[in-house]
Amino acid sequence: MPRPIRPRNVIRIGPVHVATFYDGRGRERHSAVCTSPRCGFSAEYDSRAAAEIAARTHRCTVR
Repeated sequence: MPRPIRPRNVIRIGPVHVATFYDGRGRERHSAVCTSPRCGFSAEYDSRAAAEIAARTHRCTVR
């Protein structure tokens, strides 16, 4: 059974949440996830800066 992801240092940029977590191998990872209904955008990054840039430039395509 995999360990649950425990996000920390969560911020919100528009509809996108940016969080830091440790993956299953103990590496620090960063994610950007859109919380808009039916959007479906989510991505993992190696650096916090990359995740924040993705959050700032994200545009939902759902209308």
